[in-house]
Amino acid sequence: MKRINALLFDLGGVIVDLDYNKTIKAFEAIGLEDAENLYNQFNQSKIFDEFEIGSISREEFIDLLQEKIPQKVSQSKIKEAWNAMILGFEKSKLEQIKRYSEKIPCYLLSNTNEIHLEYIQTLLQEVPFKNLELLFTKCYYSHIIGKRKPHRETFEWVLNDMGSSPEEVLFIEDSPQHIRGAEKAKIKTLHFTNGRRLEDVDLFL
Repeated sequence: MKRINALLFDLGGVIVDLDYNKTIKAFEAIGLEDAENLYNQFNQSKIFDEFEIGSISREEFIDLLQEKIPQKVSQSKIKEAWNAMILGFEKSKLEQIKRYSEKIPCYLLSNTNEIHLEYIQTLLQEVPFKNLELLFTKCYYSHIIGKRKPHRETFEWVLNDMGSSPEEVLFIEDSPQHIRGAEKAKIKTLHFTNGRRLEDVDLFL
């Protein structure tokens, strides 16, 4: 068995604390009907998929949501509702990743978008690590690379860019469908469910 020589982290739900229900409720509060079926941790409509791979801009994303809301809602209210799920960082998690990065290359693979990433970067100003790029060898954001989890091709593309074989990489992720996608690409996985800690990564090293 090959030794793990790189760690690949998910962002939301592993490093950033999330509560998807907060965005669902915030969307409902501004008049977006059927919000839970349009967007949740396990499934989402085409609008959100396209925004996550950069196929549509933030302006187009907001316009499309405004069309689904009967009453007039400002762009700032939509952005506020969209960001409601992002709760912030635990300093101890960032410190643990920093310790790993001093021993082994650490990478980030996130299904995210420019609105969320901009908001996350503002939250980072409140902790010692001012930028995610300071913690990781490289960050792969879906809206920048034009690919998203859980597609096997996404993982294979990332592996190729990392210069790593799948059996040498451990992927840490909270969403089960993304774990399955990584496993299809033969990557070792750590399903980051409730009760898991980043220190559990030590079991694989």
